[in-house]
Amino acid sequence: MLTKKGKYGLKALVHLAHLPAGQLAFVNDIATGNNIPKKFLDAILGELRNAGFVQSRKGKDGGYRLARPADEIRVGHVVRVLDGPLAPIPCASRTQYQCCEDCNEATCQVRHLMLEVRQAIAEVLDQRSLAEMRDIVLDELPVATGINDLTIAVKVKA
Repeated sequence: MLTKKGKYGLKALVHLAHLPAGQLAFVNDIATGNNIPKKFLDAILGELRNAGFVQSRKGKDGGYRLARPADEIRVGHVVRVLDGPLAPIPCASRTQYQCCEDCNEATCQVRHLMLEVRQAIAEVLDQRSLAEMRDIVLDELPVATGINDLTIAVKVKA
């Protein structure tokens, strides 16, 4: 699940992606424009700076900007930096795998399903750039209003 930290980090990056190349944005403007607590955003932007996604400048004319073009920043990479592995359980993680003590991984149905979930999440997030996320036309997105609106595919063994 995407944490608030991950969500706020992506919102801040999308905010910066809307700016002309090189233009700086004040933390207060990003926070108020995206309904993010400023103190939390300061910490998130620090992590994004350390990971090389944003650059900062201090002082009266300071602020934040993207460190590289939005089309070079993959959403999956940002999520991993802010929230850690994409896998819902540690034994399904590729980057921070941890063996389960309570099951046989070769025969555990939960692990095998979670490997599929992790792969599906990675395929979406790793194929999308920040520029694509910025340019999403909201009116064209399908919106689920309830559980019955979600499409679910199930494989059945014969």
